Order: sequence, then structure tokens, then C-alpha cells
Amino acid sequence: MKKIIASAVGLMLASGVFVTTASAVENQFGGYWRTRMYYQDQFKQDNNDTWLIDNRTRLYYTAKFNDDFKFVNKFEFNTTWGDAVGGDVGADGTGIWRIKNSYADFNVGAVNTKLGIQAATIARGFIFDDDFSGANVTAKFGNVSIPLIYMSASNEDLGASAKIADTSRDLFAAMAAIKISDAMSVTPYFVYDTISGEDTDNWYLGADADMKMDAISLWGTFIYNGGKIAGDDTSAFLVAGGVDAGIAHGQAFYATGDDNALDGDNDAFVTAPGRSYYWSEILGLGVFDNTAPGASPADGITNVMAFNGGVTIKPMDKLKLTGDVWYAALAEDNLAGDTELGWELDGVVTYTIMDNLTVDGVVAYLIAGDAMGDEDITEAGVRFSLKF
Repeated sequence: MKKIIASAVGLMLASGVFVTTASAVENQFGGYWRTRMYYQDQFKQDNNDTWLIDNRTRLYYTAKFNDDFKFVNKFEFNTTWGDAVGGDVGADGTGIWRIKNSYADFNVGAVNTKLGIQAATIARGFIFDDDFSGANVTAKFGNVSIPLIYMSASNEDLGASAKIADTSRDLFAAMAAIKISDAMSVTPYFVYDTISGEDTDNWYLGADADMKMDAISLWGTFIYNGGKIAGDDTSAFLVAGGVDAGIAHGQAFYATGDDNALDGDNDAFVTAPGRSYYWSEILGLGVFDNTAPGASPADGITNVMAFNGGVTIKPMDKLKLTGDVWYAALAEDNLAGDTELGWELDGVVTYTIMDNLTVDGVVAYLIAGDAMGDEDITEAGVRFSLKF
């Protein structure tokens, strides 16, 4: 009997500790959902068109222990209507569940640390904008924040079934986010990309600048790309800038290409793993990022120059209309001596159906240049999206 009573008391005490611990955690939930229906024509210049409907669901869960410590998780699953992994009759998708983020986020004094699978953006995405496994340690000193980031791209010491390649690839980044005033900030950075067993040590030195003056916002980015790629010396750069003046907006960017592939030097701006900069709807992926035409760099900005002007108007509280014109060309001619990617016209209508639920209607047309092909390219579709 004593043993039974002692066991019962022990169980109650253990339960009490569990309840106390659990009650000290603030559980935070959220997510994102979207369904897209879109049509793409002549993306491969082969007289074939594509009609797709796809779904994406993201679920977020954060366990907040206190103001200085939380555990963040983001999960995702995707299907395309009619596919064999959940979009078919019967559904019951398998193999589509993804872990986007899972990391500990904690503060020790003025230093914040994120450890695990997380996301980061460097140079507006021209260098990096993706999820990764690694660490981000950020020290804050008044108006200056200094993030130091390590990203593991591949590990040669993994088993054959788990490794991406037979080499290790690591990225290291150091930044300084400097708030000069309420209207202006500057973020210089250095990123080092190295591959073991190869004569590849690629690096980027650059800075972002942002300024807001009343109704006008300006931004600029300059990046120098140096080092070696497979033994070839690299000397390249990217420059970009943009303006948002309420109803009007525009941007331009230029990334060098290689003018001679046989001279032993690389003059092309080299995109790092994880780079992602979306721009126009067709050439730059846009809302329907299933694919981009073959001659376009898509979201990996290299060997390209592009210019954009557009307007955004809100005729009513729930309705927004956006129109853009893009011109894009290769920075260096292709092997056939062609340069022009073309003129692109984009139109987007966004309507808020109810709080958190919106619908976007997109129409885009690319007047193909000589580097793209003979056929013009068309894209149109609708996206329903929900944030909670």
C-alpha cells in the first residue's frame, strides 16, 4: 500500500511539474495558404502551353518560453491538381511534408542567436534569400546591429544517400545594419562562399542603402564579386536601385556577364546558392514562379540588365491595380550574338475578399527579343491567398 501511495504521490508531483512547465509556454500558431490557377504559353519556344492549378499550405508553430527565448517551427506541403502525391483522386498525399524552419531563438544580453533551420536575406536576395541550416548571431549596439551568419550548403562527410555532392560547401556572412536616422539606413556586408577540394573561394563585398523622404522611398545596392571559381579569377559586379513614390515606382539593375569564356578570367557576376531576387512576372518569376523562359536568369541575377517603370493605384479600399513595363537584355551577347530579352508588360489586380483573404489576377505579355526566340510569351492566372 505504501508503495502504491508513494507511486501515486510521485505521479501527481510529476504531473504538477509537467502542467506547470506547459503552462509557462505561450503557444503561438499561424500560417499561409494559397491556390494558383495559371496559363503559360511559349515559355520553351516549342509551341506548347501549360495549364496548372497548385496548392501550398504553410503552418507555423512557436513555443515562446519568455521574452528572450522561443522555439520557432514552420512546415509546408505542396500539391498540384492531378499529380500523384496528393493532388489526385483520393488525395492522401505522401512525401510532400517539408520542414521549412525549426530553430531556437534566444537572447543573452544584447546578443541574439538563432540556431537551426532558419531563413535569411542578404543584399535584397541578389546574394541570398532562402532557408538554410546554420547559425545567426546578431549583436546590437544602439542603432547598429551586426549579424554573423554561417550556412551549411553541403557536407561531404555524410553518407552517400544523404549527401548533395562529394564536397563540402559553406557560406559565411558578416553584416552591419546601421540606422543613420529615421530616414536613412546603410547595410554593408561581406559574404564568403567556399567549396572544399576545389579551387573555389568566391566572395562578395557590398552595401545596401535605403532612404525615405516623405512620400518617396529610395534604395540602392552595389556588390563587388571577387575570388576564384574553379581556378578562374573572378572580377564582377552588380548595381541596382529603385524608387517608390506612392502611385509611381521603378527600378533598374545591371549584373556583369563574361565577355570571353576562354580567357581564364570570369567577368560574370556569380550567383550564390540560395540567391533569389524576383522581379517581373515572366522573366523574373513573379506571382507564378513555376518556371521562367530559358534565356532569362529568372531569380538568379547574372549577365543581365533590366529597367522598370510602373504605377499602383487604389480606386477603393479593397482594390489595388498595378501596371508595369520592363525592358531586359543580356549584359554580354550570347554565342549567337543576340542580346535582347524583350519588353514585358505586366498587370496585376488585387482584391481583398475579406480580412486576410485576397485574390490576385495577373496578366503578362513578353514581346520576345532576339536572345529569347521568335515567339512572344504569355502568362495569365489567378491566385487566392490566406494569411493567419
